[in-house]
Amino acid sequence: MAYILAVDDEPGILDMIQSILMKDGHHVTCIAAPQKVDYTKINSFDLILLDVMMPEIDGFSLCQKLRGQVDCPIVFLTAKSEEDSLVNGLALGADDYICKPFGVMELRARVSAHLRREKREHSVRISFERACFNISAKQFLVENVVVPLTKGEYEICEFLARNPGQVFSKEQILENVFGFDSESNENTIITHIKNIRNKLQAFDYAPIKTIWGVGYKWEK
Repeated sequence: MAYILAVDDEPGILDMIQSILMKDGHHVTCIAAPQKVDYTKINSFDLILLDVMMPEIDGFSLCQKLRGQVDCPIVFLTAKSEEDSLVNGLALGADDYICKPFGVMELRARVSAHLRREKREHSVRISFERACFNISAKQFLVENVVVPLTKGEYEICEFLARNPGQVFSKEQILENVFGFDSESNENTIITHIKNIRNKLQAFDYAPIKTIWGVGYKWEK
């Protein structure tokens, strides 16, 4: 199941999109007025469908605004006569477009393809609003700048970031990151986290929170 946002000023199109995609098990949020998009919840979506021609805010302007806040696929819904203008639209950060009128199979296939691709990409990266992990390269980046972490510091960050909001004790972090047979102790975790925080101060970024008497958690 994926969480999908569809923004189109034609209620009939929204009803059709919702009907089609809900049959595939997706949760679809439909918005008929682009100015009603809630930017505080925009990161909860796995894919966004945007109509190009809408009153007050067109799809291109909305895409440009959204792309600065989300990393998920954005797909334009466009009339055939608008196809030429999509070259500029795709340059604003959209991933694809579907021409109206579109069929059930085309919509399902395009959405499924983007969700599969996104799932593959997220298996090698973890993204947050200001930071991301490049899993294959074992790198942690804040605003596209690599943070110079040691191997142990990186592994602690990646472990916590894979479980955002969940609190782990020092013992749990030690066992999950360094293993049961590690010669390190809980003081090692305290030292590593202190060093991580010092390195992230340069970015004014503090995702690791201390829960006194319990442990640590990663906040998005």
